[in-house]
Amino acid sequence: MKLKLLTALALLCTTLSIKVTAQNRPDKLYSMSGIGFAFPMGKTSDYFKPKFSTTLGLNLGLGDGGLFLYPKASLHAFTFNQITPDEGYTYVLQKGRATTYLLNVALGYRKFVNKWAFYGFAGAGGGFILTPQVMVNSTTLQVTQDNKSNGLGITEAGAGIEYNLGGANLFVEASYMYGFGKIQSRTFNTVPVTIGIKPNLSKLLRKL
Repeated sequence: MKLKLLTALALLCTTLSIKVTAQNRPDKLYSMSGIGFAFPMGKTSDYFKPKFSTTLGLNLGLGDGGLFLYPKASLHAFTFNQITPDEGYTYVLQKGRATTYLLNVALGYRKFVNKWAFYGFAGAGGGFILTPQVMVNSTTLQVTQDNKSNGLGITEAGAGIEYNLGGANLFVEASYMYGFGKIQSRTFNTVPVTIGIKPNLSKLLRKL
């Protein structure tokens, strides 16, 4: 349900932008899907370790130059090593799994050089990070696990490189993400590195 909400917000943002944008350019609309790792930085590495992550997004061309709108949902995964128990809990969890559901809307600029393209972007957004927590019943010898939802705002800036394959671009992207909120009393910040593909949907868009 939460993933569907983030996806719906990204699609809504893009749909509204399409309605107010009218130009002919070969890179008017790309979808984006990537895989990789988000590497915790600073004190974030005290409680998070990188795991396999996914990213979904869109690139919507603005105007006739290289400017584009970049809504993106970051579904990063981490190994969670709890340092202190949450309020109302006694035990700390080790080697659990934490997942981000973060939506960022950025403004970017792309420069083409033959089949290659280079781009940078910066933006802001927010969402939540689910971290597991455990309750132990010493009488029944049962362990109950649930998730804590940590809401926070984010800012993100990054750069990438693409190679054109005709109807799609292969890409590699790296960014720095800073969270305006704390987990385990420590600020969240990470460096996502993503590799994936961007199908060019411009021809389909022109038929609408």
